Amino acid sequence: MERRTVSASIEFDDTSTSLSGTLRQLIDGIKGQSVTLRQLMDAVGEQGLLLICAIASLPFLLPVSIPGVSTVFGAAIILISLAITANRLPWLPKKILDRELDTKKLLPALEKGVSIVSRLDRFLKPRISALTTGRLVSRINGLAIAAGGVLLMFPLGLVPFSNTLPGIAILLLSTGMIQRDGLIVLGGYLFNVVTVIYFGVLAYVAFSAGQGIASMFA
Repeated sequence: MERRTVSASIEFDDTSTSLSGTLRQLIDGIKGQSVTLRQLMDAVGEQGLLLICAIASLPFLLPVSIPGVSTVFGAAIILISLAITANRLPWLPKKILDRELDTKKLLPALEKGVSIVSRLDRFLKPRISALTTGRLVSRINGLAIAAGGVLLMFPLGLVPFSNTLPGIAILLLSTGMIQRDGLIVLGGYLFNVVTVIYFGVLAYVAFSAGQGIASMFA
């Protein structure tokens, strides 16, 4: 994949193009030992910012951690979703755009993501338009994607499903908005809530364990 400058013509329009087909074209274009977020954004820029968020969520659909990816993609998702909320093109730091990611680790996750999205394609259709249309709704949904990005960046990569749950939320919110599917968007909100509850349980367990250890030395 050749390195090119990200175009300022990234659009906010929805697309009816098959997500799995677009992702397949993206994967087939990745060459070499590493790839940057700048290159990925340039490859799908014309498809819109929401698609970029969906692609950035794919590596986290597996219950394993890929070093460095959650930081780069999580930060990108937050900044892009805030741009969606503000209805303007995003600004991303050069450090995030040009950080090289190992294709040997990234490609298998993207491949798995394509297989998941191809199954999701069959269920995507316009419905519950109140959750996908209107400037206010788009801004609220953009903030929900940003919240998923924040949850994704929590330093819990070694904890099972700590990246998977917010990754699913981001994927559902993004694809639901692209395809005007309010039911899928609602599912994204649900996974954000489940993630918060899951992290809360982890925090409670860690706190209880710490209290137990402290009592042993009291």
